[in-house]
Amino acid sequence: MSAQEPETAELTGDERLAADYAMGLLEGEELLAARGRMAREPAFAGRVAWWEQQLAPMLDDVAGEAPSDDLWDRIAEEIDDGEAGEVVTLQRRVAVWQRVAAGSAVAALAAVAMLFVPSMQPPGPAPAPATDAPPLVASIPIADTPLRIGLTYLPDRDEMLVAADGLTADGVHDHELWLVPPGDDPQVRSLGLIAPGEQRRVPLDPELANSMRQGAQILLSQEPLGGAPDKSAPGPVVAEGVLVKT
Repeated sequence: MSAQEPETAELTGDERLAADYAMGLLEGEELLAARGRMAREPAFAGRVAWWEQQLAPMLDDVAGEAPSDDLWDRIAEEIDDGEAGEVVTLQRRVAVWQRVAAGSAVAALAAVAMLFVPSMQPPGPAPAPATDAPPLVASIPIADTPLRIGLTYLPDRDEMLVAADGLTADGVHDHELWLVPPGDDPQVRSLGLIAPGEQRRVPLDPELANSMRQGAQILLSQEPLGGAPDKSAPGPVVAEGVLVKT
């Protein structure tokens, strides 16, 4: 290999799984298993967050492409002209092609990232962002179940990723996250409402982001629908966790 050629690395194991999740390529049982690991394993959630951070700018530059007006008509004609068995075979082939294309997309984006991000290496554990501040994660248990709410704070982007896949809305309450910074007489700050059964990216204002530090306490409170009336005082606290470095 010449000095000018970039080094590449094949993604395996958790690195590949985290990259696939970040690009939205997982489905079915694979997707559910990955979401469960994000909620239970802060280290894996940190890997996913790292890949999302690296790949998101590239995906933002990909323009959408609308199909031609007659595409669906031509597809319907092909199905009507063929046998049912041929349609099933075609569907299976399309699924295979989609997986092959998805794998190629991950490899291509990883290669491009290695060219344009000088210090980029597959996470295992996740490397520190450009700010030298690693992501902070908190795993918050849900009652007496093995389920967790996963929270990952990305210091270089002033945003957090909240995975509440295991939480179910009851129709009469909302759940809200709160930050209790470390130190004497800390001010409790609301981090916003939980979206039950979803994963969301939440931007933070600079003042609130500065309080997201190692050892800060994260509270989960039960509130009336719409959230706490007083954003400086949480309702009944039903779960809690602590921000730690990945």
